Amino acid sequence: MKPELYKSNYQRACTALDQKTKPVGSLGTLEQVAARLSAIQGTLTPDANNTRAVLFAGDHGVVAEGISAFPREVTRQMLLNFASGGAAINAICNAHQIELEVINTGVCGDPVDGVLDYKIADGTANFHQSPAMTDEQLQLALQAGYEAIDRAQTAGINIVAIGEMGIGNTTAAAAIVSAICNAPASHTAGRGTGLDDAGVAHKINIVDESLVLHADRSPISVLQNLGGFEIAAMCGAMLKSSDYPIAIVVDGYIATAAALCATAINPQVHQQLIFAHQSAEPGHMIALNHLKATPLLQLGLRLGEGSGAALAIPLIQSAAAVLNDMATFETAGVDRELS
Repeated sequence: MKPELYKSNYQRACTALDQKTKPVGSLGTLEQVAARLSAIQGTLTPDANNTRAVLFAGDHGVVAEGISAFPREVTRQMLLNFASGGAAINAICNAHQIELEVINTGVCGDPVDGVLDYKIADGTANFHQSPAMTDEQLQLALQAGYEAIDRAQTAGINIVAIGEMGIGNTTAAAAIVSAICNAPASHTAGRGTGLDDAGVAHKINIVDESLVLHADRSPISVLQNLGGFEIAAMCGAMLKSSDYPIAIVVDGYIATAAALCATAINPQVHQQLIFAHQSAEPGHMIALNHLKATPLLQLGLRLGEGSGAALAIPLIQSAAAVLNDMATFETAGVDRELS
C-alpha cells in the first residue's frame, strides 16, 4: 500500500475512534493499534479473527565459536516438541485459537513430520569465518518467507505473528543490530538462553570480529553475511506482507533484527508491523528505537518461538473490537462535554 493511502486510512480511523464514547485518546496505545489495523486493511471495520503464528527454524554455524549455552541439537529437538504440541508457543496458540505453522529453513538432521520442510542446508556457515549464506541460499530463505505470507493470504489470515527457533540466533541478531544501528557489540550481545559473564564477553568478541570481517552495511549484505536462514525467512515474510492487507506481529529480538533488514530494504514494510514486546536482550531496545517502534508488552520474555507475538494477538483483537463495537456519542446519546 502506498504511504499516502496508508496515512489517509490511518487518519480516518483516528477520526472514527475520536467519535467513540470515551475521552479522546483515553485508550492510549490500543487506539493506535486499532488505527494501524484499520489502515492496513483499508476499512473502518477491521477483522482480527483469522490469526496464524508462523515460526521459522534454522541452525547457525557460528555456534561452533561457543557462543551459546545450548548445543545446536536443541533446535531439532524443539522442532519435535513443536510438532507434538508441547512447547510454549503451542500452549499460547491453543489458548487463543491461533493457528500455528512451523517451517524448517535449515535445521540439522532429518525432516520432522508436521513441520513444513524448506530446508536449505544443515545450518548457515560460521559468519565468524565467512558469509553466513551464499547468494542462492539467501534467495531460498527469503522465498520461504514470501510463500508463508502467500499461504496466509490464500487462507484468509489477516494477522500473522512472526517468530523463530534457532540455537545461536541471538548472536546473529546482535551482529545485525550492531551493523544496521551502528551500535557496539557490548550493547547488543546479551545472555541469550543463559550465558554467564565470561560467555557474554566471548560472544561480544565474536560479534565485534565478525563485524570487522563483514564491512558491507547494505541491508541485504548484512542479512546474507551475518543472518540466519530463519532470520532471512522472517525478513522475506515482512517484505511480502506489503502486498496484502496482512498485519505482521513482530516477536522479540531476533524477529526485530529481521524487521531492521526488511524496513531498510523497503521502508513501506514498517506500516505493516506491530511490535509485540520488549525482550530481556539489551540490544532489543536499540533496535526498537532505531525503528521508532513502541512494543505492546514488557514481560521480560527471552524465549523466542513467537511467544510474545502470540501473546499480543488478544490485545490486537481487543483494539479491533473497540473500533468495531463501541458506540459513538451520537448513537449512544451521550454528551461530549458538560453543558
